Amino acid sequence: MSNTIKTAFLLGVMSALLMWIGGALGGGSGLVAGFFFAVVMNFGSYWFSDKIVLRMYSAQEVGPDHRLYRVVAALAQRAGLPMPRCYVIPEPSPNAFATGRNPQHAAVAATEGILRILTDEELEGVLAHELAHVKHRDILISSIAATLAAAIMMAARFAMFFGGSRDDRQGSNPVALLATMILAPIAAAVIQAAISRSREFDADAGGADIVGTPNGLVSALRKIEAASRQVPLDANPATAHMFIIKPFSVQGLSGLFSTHPPTEQRIQALLEHRS
Repeated sequence: MSNTIKTAFLLGVMSALLMWIGGALGGGSGLVAGFFFAVVMNFGSYWFSDKIVLRMYSAQEVGPDHRLYRVVAALAQRAGLPMPRCYVIPEPSPNAFATGRNPQHAAVAATEGILRILTDEELEGVLAHELAHVKHRDILISSIAATLAAAIMMAARFAMFFGGSRDDRQGSNPVALLATMILAPIAAAVIQAAISRSREFDADAGGADIVGTPNGLVSALRKIEAASRQVPLDANPATAHMFIIKPFSVQGLSGLFSTHPPTEQRIQALLEHRS
């Protein structure tokens, strides 16, 4: 199954889960209000994602005289993308991310640490990966997933505090309702993380296609992971999924909840993509 089909399937599963929990609650008005709030909240995050995240990490915009700008400009031209704005994050830990609601409003950010340790070939691989996220409109996909997950979690909280509609309480199995309240948010979080992992694999392959070889990204992933263990990035957990490698200071409890595939799996997929 391709990653694009997998992403569509997982979004469909999450939508079905929302409808199922809605049915379990008897379609209460609180569920509708919660879903509306989730849509508004995540739409705002999607629309202003570049400003919010860049300010969060004190990113500073750089121009044509900077190494980051020059590499991104060449890659954007090769990928047929508008030139994104370029930012440097004053952090020694090596990492990078892309943000923005569409290719016309995109931004690429890299830490001082990653610019210091990567060669030009490795930096090209990393930045091509980030431009692939822009090209694939992954910010939109992650916003949709976040909206559905937030709505499911709000619905579960609604069930916890109000127990569904009166008719639902009279005819439903309380054990099933309790399971819904507990398991639905966990399922939503697992699916959201799976979607994020799928998009990382696609961005890796897309970045290799932009550059013409996966070699730079393969070398960069190994180098970034090793350096990140020594100098972890103190990232906000809500933004950890955006970085090319998940900051080690905010690791999840298990692989199921991880927003990034294991680095060795990514490298193996890149090497197979080359062949």
